[in-house]
Amino acid sequence: MAFTIAIIGRPNVGKSTLFNRLVGQKLALVDDEPGVTRDRREGEAKLGDLAFTIIDTAGLDEGPKGSLTARMQEQTETAIKLSDALMFVIDARVGLTPADRAFADFARKANKPVLLLANKSEGRHGEAGALEAYALGLGDPIQISAEHGEGLGDLYEALRELLPEQAEEAEAGTEEMEAEASTRPIRVAIVGRPNAGKSTLINQLIGEERLLTSAEAGTTRDSVAVEIDWEGRLFRVFDTAGLRRRSRIEEKLEKLSVADALRAVRFAEVVVLMMDAQHRFEEQDLRIADLIEREGRAIVIAVSKWDLMEGKGGKIAQLRADADHWLPQVAGAPVVAVSGLTGEGIDRLMEAIVQAYAIWNKRVPTSALNRWFEQAIQANPPPAVSGRRLKLNYITQTKARPPSFVLFCSRADAVPQSYLRYLTNSLRAVFGLPGTPVRITLREKANPFAHKRKRLS
Repeated sequence: MAFTIAIIGRPNVGKSTLFNRLVGQKLALVDDEPGVTRDRREGEAKLGDLAFTIIDTAGLDEGPKGSLTARMQEQTETAIKLSDALMFVIDARVGLTPADRAFADFARKANKPVLLLANKSEGRHGEAGALEAYALGLGDPIQISAEHGEGLGDLYEALRELLPEQAEEAEAGTEEMEAEASTRPIRVAIVGRPNAGKSTLINQLIGEERLLTSAEAGTTRDSVAVEIDWEGRLFRVFDTAGLRRRSRIEEKLEKLSVADALRAVRFAEVVVLMMDAQHRFEEQDLRIADLIEREGRAIVIAVSKWDLMEGKGGKIAQLRADADHWLPQVAGAPVVAVSGLTGEGIDRLMEAIVQAYAIWNKRVPTSALNRWFEQAIQANPPPAVSGRRLKLNYITQTKARPPSFVLFCSRADAVPQSYLRYLTNSLRAVFGLPGTPVRITLREKANPFAHKRKRLS
């Protein structure tokens, strides 16, 4: 029998938005006007590998016996009786209201597991309301934004505890799921300046003259995709037109080719930046690398035409040092010397792509992240600005692809970029995130007493 969860709470806290998010369709009407939902609505919900039945209910509200409001509440009470657990939703931007406190008592009397959800927690105003929710005595509030899909990872972890059988099945099937994921092609874009050897490299990878090559720059115009099977791992590799400086692009056709190449970067998961071994780390190479980092893609640096280099001893180490010097925003990015003509370094390049893809998808455990955060602050405390010490509260990872974190603090606009770079570099070193873009977003922790001071004034 399916596990059933009823979403309850006062009107206009986002219950129907959450219902639509969990069922993956816009089945319930959503509007800013309170009381849009009247009947209870059921749907088959899915969050990760967990499946359950979800019931959207009318906002709990009191009304005269026999009135429409009273009958709506009866529908809600029926839904609670039919359910195995409850999701009690509050509006974090508004904070606790007397109605929330009254219906929290109602939820307790149902004698069923309750997940307390502080919805609309995005932004600085949501944090204070989420903290207030502790006063309801229903356990730790789970901060979410049903509209933007934030906080669903924390909701998933709470649901796993409510659905132990499914959790066990999910753990048993983890290897099978990983095997299935490994069969999905990794999307790889090969980019670089004109005549860097991109098409020659791909021809070497697939073992045939699939793409036109020439000593003349600009032979490739369209972004061409080819499927590659390397040691049982599938790749979808995009050959792209060479990227010159914008001031040098004059022909309309070249403009279209460059736009196609940029689109390939945006849809790729790993981007291989190819540069000529004899003309490496030139200004345009650095511009392209910066573009890849801004797009949030995993990056691998391939130094091509290595067969033409003389006296190669020790030059790989020098290449890595040069890469870290010129490209600090992707410090530790793998650097591979290759030759599309002879095939030298091809296996090392493919291994680097697989490793970069794995790092790009990496999630850091919350407990380990907070231990690191405390140690990082102790080792190098945040500076004082205008005579006042900055207070950094805590950090959490919001997503992967690339690894992205939110840092809650006081005076977000005063945190120096140099201190953010320190935290980013420390994150890379401690959790093994070399080369991949790392995002740290600052968010101010709202003062829960600010609104009280405003009232007094």
